[in-house]
Amino acid sequence: MTQKLHNKIAVITGGTSGIGLATAKRYVEEGATVVITGRNKETLDKAVEELGANVHGIQSDVSKLDDLDRLYSEVKEKLGHIDILFANAGVAEIASIEDSDEAFYDRQFDINVKGLFFTVQKALPLLKDGSSIILNASIVATKGFESFSVYSATKAAVRSFARSWAADLAARKIRVNAISPGPIETPIYGKFGLPQEQIEQMGASFVAQVPLARFGQASEIADAALFLASNDSSYINGVDLAVDGGIAQV
Repeated sequence: MTQKLHNKIAVITGGTSGIGLATAKRYVEEGATVVITGRNKETLDKAVEELGANVHGIQSDVSKLDDLDRLYSEVKEKLGHIDILFANAGVAEIASIEDSDEAFYDRQFDINVKGLFFTVQKALPLLKDGSSIILNASIVATKGFESFSVYSATKAAVRSFARSWAADLAARKIRVNAISPGPIETPIYGKFGLPQEQIEQMGASFVAQVPLARFGQASEIADAALFLASNDSSYINGVDLAVDGGIAQV
């Protein structure tokens, strides 16, 4: 059976855990050579070891433009071009309007919006015509949750980028699509800075709103990212693919 990404070269930012790591696994299984990035070298090295052959790890922080320049310089030197870009790196922090300060706001916009913008912009010279760009958005861009206003605004920007870039890159036949996960069982929930009890309560509240009555798995987002990277989605462009168990759909 032919591998869906045979001989393709993919770059996945934030590929050391959760959705990024699961997607890297799927891409490798389907024949791609994959570059993953992460801010922490120890975590990055561990992920590369776990993924095995045909994987390169490059330490990089998407909010630092010099890091992005170095990332793509190394990709060009080692691999020559890019067929698939999954702009996945992001942070999620929650706070009420009253408790949100400038540093809280800037941190999320620097990574989720500025970082993603320049992740794509700086990749363009290496992306082959006909490539696929996938942006990790979220259903919070379209559905309101208490204390998620800043994070949600960053993801609304990501959704907007997918539309605009699909038009911008049409002449090069580069497809740009967004994936919007719903509640997914990943380490990101442990990074909200909340007590464990509050995290568990929040998780239970999310599940109660999901028609499928469960959290999704990172592997289920990876399957969607594989679909958007492959020729199976050759006539899909500019969409926001919700993978959310129905929470934002029903």
